[in-house]
Amino acid sequence: MDPWLLITIVLGFAMAWAIGANDAANSMSTAVGAGAITPKQAVVIAGLLEFAGAYFFGKSVTETIRKGILDPSMITDPNVLVYGSVAALLAATIWLIIATKFGLPVSTTHSIVGGIAGYGIAYAGTSIVNWGKMAQVVLSWVLSPIAGAVMAYIIFKIFTKSIFEAKDPIKSARIWSPFWIGLAFVVIGTMFYLKVLHGNDIKTGVIMYGVPLGIVVFVITYLLIKLRFLSSDPFIGVEAIFKKAQVVTSAYVALAHGANDVANAIGPVAAVYTVATMGMAGMKVPVPRWILALGGLGIAVGVATYGYKVMETVGKKITELTNTRGFTIDFSAATVVLVASWLGLPISTTHTVVGAVIGIGLARGVKAINKDIVRDIIISWFVTVPVAGLISAVIFKVLMLVG
Repeated sequence: MDPWLLITIVLGFAMAWAIGANDAANSMSTAVGAGAITPKQAVVIAGLLEFAGAYFFGKSVTETIRKGILDPSMITDPNVLVYGSVAALLAATIWLIIATKFGLPVSTTHSIVGGIAGYGIAYAGTSIVNWGKMAQVVLSWVLSPIAGAVMAYIIFKIFTKSIFEAKDPIKSARIWSPFWIGLAFVVIGTMFYLKVLHGNDIKTGVIMYGVPLGIVVFVITYLLIKLRFLSSDPFIGVEAIFKKAQVVTSAYVALAHGANDVANAIGPVAAVYTVATMGMAGMKVPVPRWILALGGLGIAVGVATYGYKVMETVGKKITELTNTRGFTIDFSAATVVLVASWLGLPISTTHTVVGAVIGIGLARGVKAINKDIVRDIIISWFVTVPVAGLISAVIFKVLMLVG
């Protein structure tokens, strides 16, 4: 095996581990913060579903990261692509480990895109960067927290009106909980058609896969709630219903995260693999399944070994979470991320989840938000791209000199 390919595979796994430690914690943070599951249960659920999302749904976003940021026609020397990919992976991994140490949920997408742009600029100047693609990516970073916040705010307001302010909160919750879980599976079923079966008509996906799956899940959830639900206090009862529902939506977020963010780790690995095996012409081939599996495994290990720090920040420090609030955050964030994954946009899961958490806080009033924590998180977001880019540029220059 090519030694640089081996080095890149190791670094790709390290990057995936860092993603699991920092970013994947978002998928389970609200469930843990609201007490729906224990941290140990979160690790198992997140690990399995992050891997499944990465392996089955991760392909299109991986293509965007691998080929979309830099102009490939300006890279004629295979060593540049290899050294650059190594530099980008190493820079992003270093920054993620630093951020995780302080419990800051930074964007892994920011990190790797900054790393790729950094080595590209160090090699050929700003003209090598596909600024149209970068603008699209940056716009998605701005829109993702806004979309997450707006959706979470609206859904939580619907919850308040239709359940908590209803004459019979428990009766309302019996209907609305299965409805939202069923709706979540409409999206998951549609994505299964588009990603796994490689369908290209979203209407077919919705009608043939999404809606039937959603209806089945709605009926099963409705019957389970009717059979097993007991509580004399209506508000405790509502939270008890959504405690179970939140586990499902947290799993949904984990699946969405694996699909979207595995690209951050294995996009550069895929680039080096194709150069090592087929030369520069190989840049047109799809990503091998084993590389997707490698990224999924790395993310799962990262969640298990170091994910607790960021999980605590997002789940407990931004705003107080209950099961209904956590359910709303999960559903809102996962829907935004999965739709973006279908479109091939490498949006930030971190921004979407944190945006949804803030949206829930705003629905309860500005005082419900820990503004100091939010400020620290936003600052860390702004410095991520330049820091990762600078580290990557320096590493790239060193590798070019010694290589």
